Amino acid sequence: MKSIYLDNAATTQLAPEVAEAMIPVLRDVFGNPSSTHATGRKAKALIEISRRDIAHLLGCAPRSVTFTSGGTEADNLALRAAVRDLGCKRIVTSEAEHIAVIASSEKMSQLFDIEVVNVKHHPDGTVDCDDLRNILASGPKTIVSLMHANNEVGVIQPLDEIAKACKETNAYFHSDTVQTMAHYPFQLDALEIDFLTCSAHKFHGPKGTGFLYTHPRNKIKSQIVGGGQERGLRSGTENLHGIVGLAKALQLAYADLEDHSIHVRSIKKYMVEGLKQRIAGVRFNADSDKEDRLYTVLSVKFPPHPNSGMALFLLDLEGISCSGGSACSSGATSGSHVLKALGYHDPTRASLRFSFSRYTTFEDIDMALEAISRVFAPIESSATVG
Repeated sequence: MKSIYLDNAATTQLAPEVAEAMIPVLRDVFGNPSSTHATGRKAKALIEISRRDIAHLLGCAPRSVTFTSGGTEADNLALRAAVRDLGCKRIVTSEAEHIAVIASSEKMSQLFDIEVVNVKHHPDGTVDCDDLRNILASGPKTIVSLMHANNEVGVIQPLDEIAKACKETNAYFHSDTVQTMAHYPFQLDALEIDFLTCSAHKFHGPKGTGFLYTHPRNKIKSQIVGGGQERGLRSGTENLHGIVGLAKALQLAYADLEDHSIHVRSIKKYMVEGLKQRIAGVRFNADSDKEDRLYTVLSVKFPPHPNSGMALFLLDLEGISCSGGSACSSGATSGSHVLKALGYHDPTRASLRFSFSRYTTFEDIDMALEAISRVFAPIESSATVG
């Protein structure tokens, strides 16, 4: 049985070109980048070349890029730095944010006795910018942390409008862009944003590597102390091969962004149409089927069915890898906090997330649709699966 992978919002397969870029580094460049001899300088040069290449692609200064272990660490570093180093006494975020932001905000509240405020959403899942402006109109120094695109339902937030509201009130702005980095273009020097996060494994790069973008005007200190690497912002010997892989993956993505987008959008549209034809009463959370949503993610709410509670397991048995939401909570099965926060949670209906990549094919979707049809077969005309 062929395995069909439709969980690319959780992680993506490593691109062959990225592996080819990383292997020589793993094999031949073994020097410590902090060493001053020729072997160490060779390793250090690869880091700085990668940093320069990433900055060029994103339209920012190389010094703005700090390499981390991924998006979660970068989110934590941004929020901690805003509170500890920039004097923020309040975090404005959302109940639908990534758990890394929610948990980090709670920790900052516990450690530094700051206020955490959740902004409202419109029924379609977008942030209520009027409510945000009302919150920012008064109160202490604030950092706003709102993700660019939701990793579960694909709602895209208006970064420019949020950034404008923050600038007007002298608030800092952090955005988790893990799901949109390498899928949408960025010109960071033109975007009024203070912090932005990235994780390589979301766009065919290696796991355990990412970065935090910090606007040069913000002077922050290290979260991890010791050796003073990354200009003192993140101590510890750098993940050299991972950094090289990150830069290569980003280069590949932006070299072929338009064709990649067209392909994935067509794949998603094909699945939407197939689901509507096969499953009576199917719905799409937060209008995730629409063109203006994150094109790599489709959040599907199936009609009530005896198999709803076992849908993920049954599809897995059919060889279909998808998810019920975020895969960043160590396998937790308490239900999606995003669907609950946005009002889409329904215990009688299974909500599943299907997410796509440049390697997803129409044949994959055909096989997935066949499996879905078996799992959610009409009760009156077919024996219940499982």
